[in-house]
Amino acid sequence: MSSRVQPLTPTADDDFRPPRWLRNPHVQSVLASSFARPGRVVRYSAPMVAAQRERLLECGDGVRLQCFLSSPAHCSGPPVVLLHGWEGSAESLYVLSMAQRLFDRGFEIARLNLRDHGETHHLNREIFHSCRLPEVIGAIRALQSEFSGRPLQLIGFSLGGNFLLRVAARARAAGLELAGVIAVSPVLDPHATMAALQGGIPGYERYFLRKWVRSLRKKKAAWPAEFDFSKVERMGDLARMTAELVHYYSDFSSLDAYLDGYAITGECLATLESPTHLITSLDDPIIPVRDLPRIAAPPALRLTLTRYGGHCGFIDSLSGPTWLERRVLSWLRAADAEQAPSDSQELAARDTP
Repeated sequence: MSSRVQPLTPTADDDFRPPRWLRNPHVQSVLASSFARPGRVVRYSAPMVAAQRERLLECGDGVRLQCFLSSPAHCSGPPVVLLHGWEGSAESLYVLSMAQRLFDRGFEIARLNLRDHGETHHLNREIFHSCRLPEVIGAIRALQSEFSGRPLQLIGFSLGGNFLLRVAARARAAGLELAGVIAVSPVLDPHATMAALQGGIPGYERYFLRKWVRSLRKKKAAWPAEFDFSKVERMGDLARMTAELVHYYSDFSSLDAYLDGYAITGECLATLESPTHLITSLDDPIIPVRDLPRIAAPPALRLTLTRYGGHCGFIDSLSGPTWLERRVLSWLRAADAEQAPSDSQELAARDTP
């Protein structure tokens, strides 16, 4: 029987102390991907984007997923694969910002798009859903070949973190060599996340519904003879829309069966072997932390639970590296056998633009 995550108290290494005006969880969650930082992040990430080259990865069963690879002039450490959250993309601000920080430090970068995310709706006929784990495993396998079989470091955000934790739990069976996994605010129990989106402040559900409807329209435009989402678009309700699409475009018997299919509660993570960091906050308005004691906690899994941070936020300044970026860099440095670990203050000083 696997051990369990301990009671919900901030871990000993929780040193995230944002200024008071940044402690609101909704401010943190919005800043992660929205209005205050886009110009700054896009300008900052320009060198990494300029170096990118597109790859269409063959993921098995005819599925292709898009990925952008960026290699710095001098490489150090394992290649890093970054995976966005639901209705995000390889161009999401939190992905670009993290990718450029790592690129600056000599890490080769792979920014992966899930099916029907970014501008990839034309690549595969069937629509995206969160249980399409085999194709993500196939993408990681293809990337391992792309990087000459070297172990990969995986970093995922929200639903991307959920996907990569499930990939890591199946790594041995899939023949994957992973240097480690970092999951930021990963979806734990999809039932709880849907309830939080629908029962919290209305802005979250509206935000995701707008992005989802735009995505469905792109899918319809790419495959006009295959889909008619007009009824779904009019529903305006996350649970009803999901249930309708599950019924017509999946093999799941019910909405509950589908949501259970990508939960990481229970024994899902019991087979984790690669060093894994799960970082989330007590005040996450989308991923309730009350579900943490329900996940398996094998020795490879380390939990960092902060008091503040919102959903995928962990921002302590609007300029320079965020606390999350400094923490990820310090973890990767500490894991690199050829280099001594650097503390967060040193990283902050060296990385500030």
